[in-house]
Amino acid sequence: MTETLYSELPTERSTQFDPPAELGLLRETAPISRMTFPDGHLGWLVTSYELAREVHADRRFSSRAELQHSPRPVGGKAVTQRPPAKPGMFIGMDAPDHTRYRKLLTGQFTVRRMNQLMPRIEQIVADHLAAMRAAGSPVDLVANFALPVPSLVICELLGVPYEERESFQKDTAKALSLDSTFEEIMEAFDQLEAFVFRLAQRKRVTPGDDMLSGLIATGELTDEEIANMGMLLLVAGHETTANMLGLGTLLLLQHPEQLAALRADPSLVDNAVEELMRYLSIIQFGTIRTALEDIEIGGVVVRAGESVSISVAAANRDPARFERPDEFDIHRPAGGHIGFGHGVHQCLGQQLARIEMRVGFTALFREFPDLRLAVPAEEVRMRDDMAIYGVHELPVEFS
Repeated sequence: MTETLYSELPTERSTQFDPPAELGLLRETAPISRMTFPDGHLGWLVTSYELAREVHADRRFSSRAELQHSPRPVGGKAVTQRPPAKPGMFIGMDAPDHTRYRKLLTGQFTVRRMNQLMPRIEQIVADHLAAMRAAGSPVDLVANFALPVPSLVICELLGVPYEERESFQKDTAKALSLDSTFEEIMEAFDQLEAFVFRLAQRKRVTPGDDMLSGLIATGELTDEEIANMGMLLLVAGHETTANMLGLGTLLLLQHPEQLAALRADPSLVDNAVEELMRYLSIIQFGTIRTALEDIEIGGVVVRAGESVSISVAAANRDPARFERPDEFDIHRPAGGHIGFGHGVHQCLGQQLARIEMRVGFTALFREFPDLRLAVPAEEVRMRDDMAIYGVHELPVEFS
């Protein structure tokens, strides 16, 4: 395959739910193509499902933060030199450091452990739906349901006081905003780290039955390591699922035939959750890997030191893997998507997210059988300005 040069990462979405059309065109003509990164680095863009999985699974492609080039400006700046990941920030590391940190958390996120949380998640969902009904119609689904449910779940799991949520939610929003300056983003992450650091110090004195206390009890981690691990889990644990609940509800309300099928047969919810993850792909700009050596892939050679930007959204719409990929169909056989990533870095909390979505969507549409948008769909404010896509607010009404 000859090298195809693409000047920059396409970001303009085709519709509220569809990724940029240019990504689909690239996938068909040049599934791995040359791309100039904002800092001038000449790297690669991967848009096919097969190559996305291949890069994610190949240990010769590194996740180390200091080797990565960002496909988007950060806070309006083209970042030319990233520092190494801080202790505990395992998503920006390779083995053996990544392996050591992840191993300490794996036992906390087993399917069995997540299933044990089901009754509590069901109660949290029920409580918020009751409060939503009491608040009356119309109501913002994001503020009253989609955001607080996963926030409360992850707070209880980690041992974070839920009454302090306003602080970490504000800092998280600033850190993930594409409109924040570079300095504001760094300050927000520092604030989040300091927040969990102070909490870890308190738990060393007064431990509880929670994940942070469990990490402290291993005796293997410093407070700084626990703070960064906890910050990752706190941010990912509420932001991603919250946006899937909000954006997924908007999508289902605009596909009444799919919603009717789900209401008629709640057992379809497992399939529906997987299809929502595939179809929506809320991580806007995908993932980055950097070649540690020269690697031949897709008919081209990625040279050592070159970064590869992987479009998860394009891969999840690849017709070579998914029949009628641009159609939303909750009857589609579940699985196969890379919405939770792939390989050793795939999402640790994916089983928790699945349970929250299964319980959340099932209960929401059962308790509000006539749920509908309170504004025209085109007036819903989308999160085009955030690293994680979704809706800022979702005004809904009910009888």
